[in-house]
This record gives sequence, C-alpha cells and structure tokens, in this order.
Amino acid sequence: MMGITINQLGYRNKDTKTAVFAGENEGFKLISQENGEVVWEGETLISLDDAASGMTVSKLDFSEWQQPGTYYVKMNNGSQSEPFLIGEEVYEEAHQALLKAFYYFRCGMDLEEQYAGDWKHGKCHLTPAIVYGDETRKVDAWGGWHDAGDYGKYVGPGAKAVADLLLAFECYPKAFARMVPLPETDGVMPDVLHECRYELDWMLRMQDNKSGGVFHKLTTLRFPSADTMPEDDTEELYVSPISATATGCFAGIMAMAARVYDRFDAAFASSCLIAAEAAWEWLTLHPEYPGFRNPSSIVTGEYGDKLDTDERYWAAAELYRTTGEARYHEAFQQLAEFSFDKYELGWADMGGYGTISYLMSEREREAGLAEQLQAGLQEEAGKLAAVCRQDGFGISLLPEQYIWGSNMVLLNQAMLLLIADRLGGTTAYERLVLDHIHYLFGMNAVGMSYVTGFGSKPIRHPHHRPSEGDGVDEPVPGLVSGGPNVGVQDEYAREHLTGKAPAAAFADVMESYSTNEVTIYWNSPAVFVLSHFV
Repeated sequence: MMGITINQLGYRNKDTKTAVFAGENEGFKLISQENGEVVWEGETLISLDDAASGMTVSKLDFSEWQQPGTYYVKMNNGSQSEPFLIGEEVYEEAHQALLKAFYYFRCGMDLEEQYAGDWKHGKCHLTPAIVYGDETRKVDAWGGWHDAGDYGKYVGPGAKAVADLLLAFECYPKAFARMVPLPETDGVMPDVLHECRYELDWMLRMQDNKSGGVFHKLTTLRFPSADTMPEDDTEELYVSPISATATGCFAGIMAMAARVYDRFDAAFASSCLIAAEAAWEWLTLHPEYPGFRNPSSIVTGEYGDKLDTDERYWAAAELYRTTGEARYHEAFQQLAEFSFDKYELGWADMGGYGTISYLMSEREREAGLAEQLQAGLQEEAGKLAAVCRQDGFGISLLPEQYIWGSNMVLLNQAMLLLIADRLGGTTAYERLVLDHIHYLFGMNAVGMSYVTGFGSKPIRHPHHRPSEGDGVDEPVPGLVSGGPNVGVQDEYAREHLTGKAPAAAFADVMESYSTNEVTIYWNSPAVFVLSHFV
C-alpha cells in the first residue's frame, strides 16, 4: 500500500470517517473535488507499527465534516487519496449488489439478460445425480446456488449463507424494502426471501426421503477447467453420502425458514418444518456419526467437519424457537454442556447461530443458561473490540487470522459485534464495525476494494469460472473476494506472495484461488453487516 487508503464507496454524513496513511504522523487536508476548497484540516492520530500489514500507519479522522459532496484527502507531503463521496446513501447500491450476487450464483436455470445483463448464461446441471456408493439410485437435486468459483453445491455452507440472509431480514427488514429485482419478484414477499427460497428448495431435494438424513454435497467428481461456463460443465453429477453435519445444518436452517416464511407462504413454511423434524429424528437415531470425508474418487471441495455437536446445538435452538416444544429445549440445554465454540459463525463451527437463536427467542428460556450465553457473547465481543483498538486499520483480525477466506472471518466478526450490540441494548461497537466496512471497500493494506464492481480500485480477476469464461471484460458484480491469506495455498501465491505480511498476502488474479476466490458464505455476512447501515 502506498499513500492513503479510504473507503472507496464513501462515508455516510454522520458516521465515523477514517482513512489510513502509510507513514508517520503528519497533517492533512480534506478538499472538495468540485472547487478545490480546503474544508477541513487535521493531524493524523498517533502512528502505529501494524503487525498485520508490516507497515507503520497513521489514522486520519475527519468524522466532524458532514457536508455531502465529493472530496479527497491530501497529506502535507503531497500524497493524496482517490476521490470519495460523503452522503446518506453511499452503501445502498453495494448492499443491493451483494444480495443480487446470489442470483448470479444460481444453478439450474437460464440467467436471462433482463435480470443478468451482460452476465447472462444458459441453464446448467439439470441431470439427476448418482448417489455415490449406490450407482443404481439417482437424486433429482437441481437448483440452488453454486457454492463458489466452481459449480459444487454444499448443504453446510449453503445453510450458513441462508442463515446470514434470514438473520439480516429478521434484524433489518427495512433494508430489504427495495426490489432487486428477480424473476420471482411479486411486490409481496421481499426479494431476499425469494432468493433464499431458491437455495432452500434445492436443500429440500437433498434430503433422503427414506431416512430424513441429508446428503452432504452435490458435485462432479472433479472441478472443470477454469474458464468453463456452467452450461458447459456436463460431467456426471454425484451426491455424496449423508453426513451428520449436513443434516444438523439442514434441520437448523429449515426450522428457521419455517418461522420466517410463515407469514408469507404458510404451506412452504410447513414443508420446511416437516423436513426439519425429519432431519432431527435422523440426528437422534445417529447420536455418534463419523465426520464427513470425501469418497475416494471425488476430489471437489470436501467441507469436512469432524464435530457435529455445534450443528445439533443450532438445530435444537431453531426447532425450539419455532415450535416451543420442550424436547428441543431439553436437547439444547444438554448440548450446551459440551465444549465447542458457541460464538463462531463459520460453516464448520455453527455454534454462534444456536446461541443467537436462543438469545433472540421469545420462548421461555433457562435463566442461568441464557445469562451465561449472553455473558459469553459480550465477552467475545469485548475481545474483538480490544483487537480493533490495537490494529492499524481498526479491524478485529489478528495477524494469524489472515487465512483462506479472511474476509469471511472479518465479516463474521463484524456480524457478531452488531448482534452483541443488539442483544446488549447498546451501540458500543457500531463505530468499530464501520472500520470493517471501510476495510472491505479499500481501507486495507493493498488499497483495493474486495468487492467486484464497487470502488475506484475493485478486484477485477476473481477466481470465479463464469467471470473468467463469459467473454465479458468486467467480472460479475457484487462478489466478495476471500482476501489476504498468509497460508499461500495455491501455486501463484507460493510463487508471488511467500514472505508477504499477512494483510498484504493477496493477488487479484484468477489463478490465486486461495486469496481471490468468491463464495456465497463470504457474501452473506457482508449483506448482514451493510443491512445495519442502509
């Protein structure tokens, strides 16, 4: 990073407005782009040797200036930032695009020009999938969202993505008043729920109607080449065996959906609850079940997970919140006694969703357990806040957390801070969350917006097969990149990023899938976080 990094989307009038300068303390000016007038002068805050970026950085704060317009920051040494906006609606278009991205991830239908614009393409992956290990049986599980830069579809990660979107709708319904629009837009049910239903319908097809268990994933045996369009990926499809983690996630998200959709489509809500209860029955009949591993001839994304206690915990919480049945409350209390992370929001650790559901529930709760979980949530938020105050860019990532999908970690933690505020009745963490948004859209060690199509310097070459193969210069808009990854886990990263500081270990190239891939469950927490500010 050189010079000054900013939130390239801009800043809301009354929000905290910060930028980061790579250098020692120095004076700066805020200048109107329109007429060159200096409207604000200040000094950078104390400089800091930032461990994550490996740089000495200084924070600029011009929060007191609230006049709408286009501005840039100029340091006394002559370096200056890109122009940026100050205004009330700087996040609306990005929020809309982050949500619209899920439409672009759709599998099994034509993405028509009316809705997809330049990024239109044909229907794909419509053939029934072979049940791995039972070659005589097939499952017609079309639809849903492609998971990432490839065309696999996975129940656990899909459940995490839908959970984030449904939570965003529950917490911030007004943020979804505007139509996307989508083919299903009807002016009655919000488009976020239409979009989630497309994934939920696919998940329902992934449930084994004999046992109630849920197949782990649906993929080809191996990934297609990097420029393959979805409709050209015609290899045989397979569903991998049932897993406890997929079944637990399925039970949790279906119980949640039953509650959210009830006032819009009671019949669909009822089908979700029936499916959730059947999955729960499978879980009770299989209290100890081996963790999922890829079958020997399948080399697509594994999403392996040895521990299913957190998924069961989430399922019990959602089933209790939706039905009020004592058996689910008892199961939740029993599962809460096990040792696992009860505040994590990742696809492998779903415990945070169970905790949030229980604490947000209107049902009667066990007072001691609720108090314990609330205290733990606030403690976790306090730890994240402490990291923010030590970080050069004001975010909650420790140097060792710049892993594959570090932007998901960043956004999950921003989500948790907002939920801690909500459940604590405070606004203590809102300012810190804004720095997470500033980081995502350019106030970071590489000076790029990590969202395609947004900002003055957005990523342009994500690891995303449709963006690579469609012949369109610009990538599909609204996709969140994985972000810096000190693990250098692809060939390009090993050659070009080895030895880089954690926050700088990023490459905007298709080949660097370990830093620049996109996924549905990196977009989903971004939608949640921006929903708070629109």
